[in-house]
Amino acid sequence: MLAIVVTVDKDLQGGILMSKVAVLVTDLVEDVEYTAPVEALKKAGHTITTISPAGKTVVTGKHGTEIKVDKNINEVQPTAFDALLLPGGFSPDQLRADEAFVAFTKHFLLADKPLFAICHGPQLFIQTGLVKGRELTAYQTVQSDLYYAGGVVRDEPVVTDHNLITSRTPDDIPAFNNAIVNALA
Repeated sequence: MLAIVVTVDKDLQGGILMSKVAVLVTDLVEDVEYTAPVEALKKAGHTITTISPAGKTVVTGKHGTEIKVDKNINEVQPTAFDALLLPGGFSPDQLRADEAFVAFTKHFLLADKPLFAICHGPQLFIQTGLVKGRELTAYQTVQSDLYYAGGVVRDEPVVTDHNLITSRTPDDIPAFNNAIVNALA
């Protein structure tokens, strides 16, 4: 008789361990592209760590939402996280100019770990040089950049390519949230 053994990691209280999700942001992030996915992930039981450039303790969204920063990029290693969320707005364009954020993102692409990006979030992928052949979507103006970087761009609410889940705009948040929560279930 063949026996199949399944092991489940548990925390000290005996509950199932949920994913540790890193969120990379800086000022001018699209507020709802941060707040809605973070809320959905927390509701599902995942731990969120908001990471920003050194010296920031709070970042301010495009529409004024103040977001508490948990760690700066110099205090964390991507290996400490199970998944990565990249909200859009003007934040990704600023972060892609910093090699520490690019390297952090590159780790998730190379390791095929869950990576979620919405709107302008995929701009960070371009800097990694790892877009070629990946199926993804983004905000309309970013789609052509991804295409010229070798990506297979789909104009759909949510595109899933292995552990890479991307979405286009705030209108797609319900489908995006559903996809990312299911990916970590």
